[in-house]
Amino acid sequence: MTTTVASVDDEGGANRLGAYLRARRGLLTPDRAGLPAGPNRRVPGLRREEVALLAGISADYYLRLERGRDSNPSMQVLEALARVLQLDDVEAAYLMSLATPRPRARRRQREERVPARLHHLLASIASPAFIEGRYFDVLAANASAITFSPRLAPGNNRLRSLLLDPEEREFHVEWERSVSDFVALFRHSLGDDVDEPRAIELVGELSLASARFREEWARQGVRTFSGGAVQIEHPVLGALQLHREKMQLEDLVLVVYYADEDSPTAEKLRMLDSLATPPLQS
Repeated sequence: MTTTVASVDDEGGANRLGAYLRARRGLLTPDRAGLPAGPNRRVPGLRREEVALLAGISADYYLRLERGRDSNPSMQVLEALARVLQLDDVEAAYLMSLATPRPRARRRQREERVPARLHHLLASIASPAFIEGRYFDVLAANASAITFSPRLAPGNNRLRSLLLDPEEREFHVEWERSVSDFVALFRHSLGDDVDEPRAIELVGELSLASARFREEWARQGVRTFSGGAVQIEHPVLGALQLHREKMQLEDLVLVVYYADEDSPTAEKLRMLDSLATPPLQS
């Protein structure tokens, strides 16, 4: 596997700030920015000069930012760019982090392992629950989760399953939205570690195998972990209305699917649990 994160992102190595600015201005249409589209427009998003004008900086200076010729923009400039590009709080914080990278020693990649106490916690949860690592590898799962979906068994990768497994695509009613969310979560989870071997391997594999991944990765979206409602089309149980909660546990994430009490979905999950087998451990 020779594909690298930098080549996938077209980041030119260290110029991640420029790649992010290009991607985000490409997503912002003139009408959303309060500008007339005008005739003969060749780009779907904003032009560099338009971003510079709205941010109150020179077009030449903005060009230097995108091309990586200025690596130390002021906080005022970054805040203006975040405002013009209509970034939310998470996206704005990500922009700031790209402009002010922290020096760090090269870390030796450690195997992600789940402590015994978390295996005990999973076994005590009556709903489908599993633990994933920073690369969305499933590291541990309770019996309910594995019965709910065999793709939640340890050893699977949530992002790979979502993008490459046809059964997982049918599983998620809002598959397109799920892909956007997962890829944005993945980028945020990586942070400064886009050059880690596991990240390079996974991004390279998905870039070669999935046009949908390439599209979302190029958008440079970032999101933080959050819960919410999920619609599932289960091959045995049919339509399910579930809640999904994600809880950070040091470097791991606990994910729990649960239904409203006494709802039809809750009853279906109880039926499924009667088929559960003992949980697998990493």
